[in-house]
Amino acid sequence: MVDVWWGIVESKGPKQYDWTAYRSLFQIVQRCNLKIQAIMSFHQCGGNVGDAVNIPIPQWVLGIGEKDSDIFYTNKNGNRNRECLTIGVDNQPLFYGRTAVQMYSDYMKSFRESMSDFLESELIIDIEVGLGPAGELRCPSYPESQGWVFPGIGEFQCYDKYLEADFKEAAINVGHPKWELPDNAGSYNATPESTEFFCPNRTYLTDRGQFFLTWYSNKLITHGDQIMDEANKVFLGCRVKLAAKVAGIHWWYKDDSHATELTSGYYNLNDRDGYRPIARMLSRHHAILNFTCLEMRDSEQIAADKCGPEELVQQVLSGGWREKIEVAGENALSRYDRAAYNQILLNARPNGVNRDGPPELKMYGIIYLRLSDNLLDRNNFKIFKTFVKKMHADQDHCADSRKYGQCLDPLERSNPKLSAEDLLEATEPMKPFPWDKETDMSVGGELADFFDKFIEKITSILK
Repeated sequence: MVDVWWGIVESKGPKQYDWTAYRSLFQIVQRCNLKIQAIMSFHQCGGNVGDAVNIPIPQWVLGIGEKDSDIFYTNKNGNRNRECLTIGVDNQPLFYGRTAVQMYSDYMKSFRESMSDFLESELIIDIEVGLGPAGELRCPSYPESQGWVFPGIGEFQCYDKYLEADFKEAAINVGHPKWELPDNAGSYNATPESTEFFCPNRTYLTDRGQFFLTWYSNKLITHGDQIMDEANKVFLGCRVKLAAKVAGIHWWYKDDSHATELTSGYYNLNDRDGYRPIARMLSRHHAILNFTCLEMRDSEQIAADKCGPEELVQQVLSGGWREKIEVAGENALSRYDRAAYNQILLNARPNGVNRDGPPELKMYGIIYLRLSDNLLDRNNFKIFKTFVKKMHADQDHCADSRKYGQCLDPLERSNPKLSAEDLLEATEPMKPFPWDKETDMSVGGELADFFDKFIEKITSILK
């Protein structure tokens, strides 16, 4: 998986694309007989977990932001987040006559033209389209650069003048011209009960709160829908899969307010599914839903933070499967232990192995974070190899992906646009598919961990 950074390729000026470095990299990958998942990364590198370097969005775009800082996501105190552009400018021609969506589309067109040989040879098999911070379809509601610390609920990011005007128009259209954006939702590191908006039976449950949350989440889905539609047009006919990433916001998931999800743009409550509408939107573009935090377990979290990574993963993957789309996933943190691998295995094939044919529920693929010296450490790599073997149900390597159901058909055009009623229907909660906690795909248990630590201890003594 390779981030194809907007800030590198179009750094010199509008439509001045330089793909030289990426062509060199792709040639190396091709010589190694590997495949590429390319991420169209329209966000900044730096400021998120695992970012080792700083790559801002193009300087000429930041220059426009010096004159009009409302092109960036903004919180209620006026703090700007420069890691990506606000969805408020998706259709505003502020960038030398182009809108943000047109810039993203032009970038992808240039990628297809410049990488046509790699696409035709099927070196590139996935195109994941960046839709927000860290490439995820969400608002940057919990930025460490502005002082957020886990498990803060974050803040709504809709106070730039473009989104404010959009909300005002929407409120007028429903006959409530006096409704304003929330000013009582707390600060980045607040808890739900400390705010008027999220505390029990308060603003988020009122007509005004429900209208705002519907508008806020629909803007995010519309943003994803528009850009995925452009990606579908650009890569139409290519033998690739399109994908989009959804964030695994698991803290406060077990609180009735689901506050952190709401500030990020996921209108998910106990009686309202905020993720299945996203899956339904992706289904119209024949795209994969890529979800994170697959390795996390509830028992590893602090009870006071009301985290629910296991239930969240089940909800999101179940929503994808019900919408008949492929789902993929990745771990959120670098982990090298059996417990993390076993949790990934459980989520990748929740009902274990079907001896009589393909399993009923199976993820399309897993992205493992990340290749590092720690992973290649002797013991870590040994456990990782066992994990990979278990991911393939103990089968030997198969070089021909078509033999296990992953042939790449030419990408088809997106289906017709979804109506508001279609998306509203998808919010109706449904029980997740049953997860088999007794799956027989385990990498190894506590006894194996004990012996590993025992051997390490003996080795250190002998040295």
